[in-house]
Amino acid sequence: MKWEKMGLIFTPQDYNLPNNCKDFAQSPQVLSLEGLNRVFFSTREVDNKRKFLSHIAYVDFSKDFSKVLCVAEKKVIELGGLGTYDEHGIFPLNVLDDGERVLGFIGGWSRRISVSVETSIGIAISYDKGITFKRYGKGPVITSSLEEPFLVGDPFVQKYNGLYHMWYIYGVRWIESESEIEPQRVYKIGHAFSLDAISWTKTNRQLITDVLNENECQALPTVGFWDDKYHMLFCYREAIGFRKNKHSSYRIGYAYSHDLIHWTRNDSLAGIDVSDEGWDSDMQCYPHIFIQGKDVYLLYNGNSFGKFGFGIAKLEK
Repeated sequence: MKWEKMGLIFTPQDYNLPNNCKDFAQSPQVLSLEGLNRVFFSTREVDNKRKFLSHIAYVDFSKDFSKVLCVAEKKVIELGGLGTYDEHGIFPLNVLDDGERVLGFIGGWSRRISVSVETSIGIAISYDKGITFKRYGKGPVITSSLEEPFLVGDPFVQKYNGLYHMWYIYGVRWIESESEIEPQRVYKIGHAFSLDAISWTKTNRQLITDVLNENECQALPTVGFWDDKYHMLFCYREAIGFRKNKHSSYRIGYAYSHDLIHWTRNDSLAGIDVSDEGWDSDMQCYPHIFIQGKDVYLLYNGNSFGKFGFGIAKLEK
């Protein structure tokens, strides 16, 4: 593959976002509508304890992404209540057009004491094209388990042959390092399937092999089907030092499959890498593939984990 970079297309600091959010437009996710593309993203509010809360907003683009039409003026979805899995943030909200409704798969975050966070995946439903979402219950639909004991999150869902498929990440361990203030998480990409998008069966295995080391962190899988096979992009990084050393930060990885079960990783085929300078010169992260007509697009974040927005690339034919 080879992607033609079209540049940075949204900078959150240029707009008045709901929830007093100022920075970050992370993990952009597309809902294709008639005459426009609605892109959902996670942005951040600072609470009264000087902690971040991640909220969901959206921006509407023209179909060719050349023009911003409008930005959400109201809350798309409330954070969870006291003690819930998504009390302190939603990152990401993956959206799936499902006929008369839009399904929103919630990557929910809640704070802990011994480690920084715990995460689980819930579901919400919209009947107004994603302007607002209402949760399906207060709890998650996929969470930690015997085989996946930590940090289940980063959902991405597609429907193939009548079956819902979810790719997500799950934590395998927390590690401590003298160079880090707090323990750091290590997570891999997993898979689950469902007939109704509510009850899920995990396959309970790591889909994508490691290339860095056993503590490689893999995040935000996104999957599309073209040229008679399934393509997955994701981001990966070192577990330690990734905030200060750009060579340890996120890069885009690639894998392909013919059956959704067995995946072959070959990052050299990803077709995209950091730029020599500019908004994505230090890192590339949180990819999102979508198909529009005969074209394949990729939304992604750059430096500082998407603090300054997201950009887009188009797959060359």
